[in-house]
Amino acid sequence: MRRFTGVRTAALAATALTALLSAAPAHAHDRQPPLGIAHCTATACHFDVPPGTYDVKVVLGGATASSTAVTGETRRALLPETSVAAGERATRAFTVDVRTPEGEPTGADGTPGLDLAFGGSAPALAGIRVTPARHPRQILLIGDSTVCDQPADPYSGWGQQLPQYLGKGLSVANHADSGESTVTYLQNPQLWGTVQPLIRRGDLVLIQLAHNDKTTDEATYRANLETLVAGVREKGGRPVLVTPIVRRWFNSDGTLNNDTALLVNGLGVNHPEVIRRVAAAEHVPLIDLTAKTKALVESLGVEGSKALYLYNEKKDNTHTSAHGATVYAGLVRDELLAQHLVPTGRVRVEQ
Repeated sequence: MRRFTGVRTAALAATALTALLSAAPAHAHDRQPPLGIAHCTATACHFDVPPGTYDVKVVLGGATASSTAVTGETRRALLPETSVAAGERATRAFTVDVRTPEGEPTGADGTPGLDLAFGGSAPALAGIRVTPARHPRQILLIGDSTVCDQPADPYSGWGQQLPQYLGKGLSVANHADSGESTVTYLQNPQLWGTVQPLIRRGDLVLIQLAHNDKTTDEATYRANLETLVAGVREKGGRPVLVTPIVRRWFNSDGTLNNDTALLVNGLGVNHPEVIRRVAAAEHVPLIDLTAKTKALVESLGVEGSKALYLYNEKKDNTHTSAHGATVYAGLVRDELLAQHLVPTGRVRVEQ
């Protein structure tokens, strides 16, 4: 949010913004100067741009101490809350995917263009510049409701929170969709039929599908995972298999060693174990989110782990809160770094 006090402050801010916008020339293919703060109100910006990938540079701070977070499109976390001392400025940059539909692939189209919102305990936006990204790298996400860009509070998928951990030049294209299994994702032209053509050479494609494969037999489940892996590679992408987050379903001894928690379906198919075997057989990187979330939930215990899920709000032990999704996205970020799947310079380590 812009915080200007008096005509003198406004004039200084306008001068600084003019310098910011003139610092980098418009790309030849833009035929327009970079989009800036003229497209913003106190707490939000709207940029009338076509679908694509855009670099966003924000200047944060004001006359008083501020603390600003940035979200965009369908409630995506794009920049974690950033504190700036009184009279100081902080510049941050990120890259954002703009698409239609802007959230879940089978959901509403949303608002055309790029929409950003500024929150936090004391938001202060001093300047902004939006330009088409040049040669961006992207992480595409294939998953279910525990991953997707959830349209409404209090729900949040970990893929919705992942962008805040990434810097300029690396965007998240979240094509996860609520209620999908490996069967339905492959069958629906709005899903795999739309996503596969978007994969570019070198793109990472993270695949987490298991929660809704409740009636899928093991042979079919394995074959579907292999089909997704082969399809990503066919386009030159780099598949990464992700085991599903656990359900918060405790045994009396405080462990999660049961079929409900560990995603073993009614046919006895152990989804995480099948994913691990496919990853090993196909030489695909594996993010064992089942093991990591199990360890975390058990360490927090019955009471402490409630905040990760929507137990308090909905008595829901499957879907995550914004807090839980952010924590789980951090686990994914850590694995991307540990396995050298993304450049360290494009990842935010500290929140």
